[in-house]
Amino acid sequence: MTSAPDVIIGVDGGGTKTLAWIAPLADVSNTIVLARGAAGPGNPRAAGFEVAQANIAAAIEAAFRDAKLLCSTAAAACFCLAGAGREVEQQQIAAWASQQQVARSVRVTGDAEPILAAASQENVGIALISGTGSLAWGRNREGQIARSGGWGYLLGDEGSGYAIALAGLRAAVRAADKRDKPTHLLAAFTQKLGADSPQDLVAKVYGPEMTREGLAELASVVFDLKTTDSVAENIVLTAANDLAEMVVAVATQLKLPPNGYTLAMAGGVLLKQLSYVDQVVSRLQNLPQAKPGQWKLVDEPVRGAVALARALVHEK
Repeated sequence: MTSAPDVIIGVDGGGTKTLAWIAPLADVSNTIVLARGAAGPGNPRAAGFEVAQANIAAAIEAAFRDAKLLCSTAAAACFCLAGAGREVEQQQIAAWASQQQVARSVRVTGDAEPILAAASQENVGIALISGTGSLAWGRNREGQIARSGGWGYLLGDEGSGYAIALAGLRAAVRAADKRDKPTHLLAAFTQKLGADSPQDLVAKVYGPEMTREGLAELASVVFDLKTTDSVAENIVLTAANDLAEMVVAVATQLKLPPNGYTLAMAGGVLLKQLSYVDQVVSRLQNLPQAKPGQWKLVDEPVRGAVALARALVHEK
């Protein structure tokens, strides 16, 4: 394979798609993107390693085509992948990338670090994710890292779209049974899912066509009612408190200075529900031990993957 020593590659791989950017090595501002490529899911645990690796390769190849360049060995590449938070996954992806001669230097991380890197040039602070799942991940100036949450939908994922939707559905069926207070969530979920009656929710929710991601998308029903329905309002408030608790746990572990760290937020729920962001930030503003100095929404984590790839070169 030919060499492309003047460019770097950043890859953001998730459960539904993989994005690859090619950027100039010399751009210390981390603002210039030479080309972009996309492919299918890049989560090695969810999609399988072979599928994830094939999609990573396809996204990179698409980016080189977009740049009108031959696919070449870059100076560095950083693969930031959901499902690659542990060393065992990282080593397997890194070994594959080395065999494929993707870049002279390769780093593999989970999907939280690029969010922080996109928001903080020093890569110091906390990344908070709320999408289908949830996670808080942080790094201090000494390079120490900590995390809270990210246990998956069976053990955790508090404050996520999945958790909010599930809480809403449970409140709805309890209302249908007259076991709890009435809520407009019952009618809203019934209509949203095209159910003829509350009892038909069972077939809609447990049907083979309903995925975990599809269920998480139903959180929008709860958000739509949070200003007019007390049950929905309490579900969202609880979820915001859960996310704030994750941030507090990480900030405490890392001894981050109050008013001195960046809070970078990403994930479909936080990006789409700005009032939810406000609730989380408001909760943190009242907690002296974890009050962020600044907070940012990150809609393109792949930009952080590019920054981490560039840092990989300069570390040598």
